[in-house]
Amino acid sequence: MVPSLETERLTLRPWRQADLEPFAAYYADPVTAAFVGGTCSRNSAWHRMAAFAGHWSLRGYGYWALEEKSTGQFVGYAGLWFPEGWPEPEVGWGLLKTAHGKGYATEASLRAREYGYSNVGFKTLISFIDLRNSASRAVAERMGAKYESTGMLFGSKAGIFRHPRTGIAADVDPPPMKWSDLRHGPATRGGLSWRREVPRLVFAYGSSDALRLDGQEAQ
Repeated sequence: MVPSLETERLTLRPWRQADLEPFAAYYADPVTAAFVGGTCSRNSAWHRMAAFAGHWSLRGYGYWALEEKSTGQFVGYAGLWFPEGWPEPEVGWGLLKTAHGKGYATEASLRAREYGYSNVGFKTLISFIDLRNSASRAVAERMGAKYESTGMLFGSKAGIFRHPRTGIAADVDPPPMKWSDLRHGPATRGGLSWRREVPRLVFAYGSSDALRLDGQEAQ
């Protein structure tokens, strides 16, 4: 079951079929879709929305739909993202154009991050952000995330921003990700596989899966 969370101005709630209309509009707009793989059809948007909803069933956490309390309208999404092959658990967000400039991305993502640490038990979280996306970089920085490294992933330039571990017991932080730590490994599902090894943890992701850069919208 997907829990509903609240902030001062937003409700983070489960996905609904009615969210497809604004969600498809989000992916049809070249501005809002610029850093999430570009525009796509309504059918493809439905599949992406279904993936967001299904992530909850498989992982026990995921992206929430964001509802503006004052209007009851869907305004975007925010939450925790860690699909198969993703290097590390991520905090991500996306807003409709009409919701830009209100601070909603920061407000919702801070609440999602708190849930990730306090309820899911994550010890660290990151945000992948296209370095051309200055607005989302500003969101991550307002959240206290620190730029860690940059590299080319499957033809896309991505920055990793490491979030502070606010409100959880002290532990040994993982070493910063260095792109020199990536080494070419065996073929996976017909694509290249890249593996990063750190103490007690191994992350691998394949180029056959298109990289989606989260944390894309401003505010």
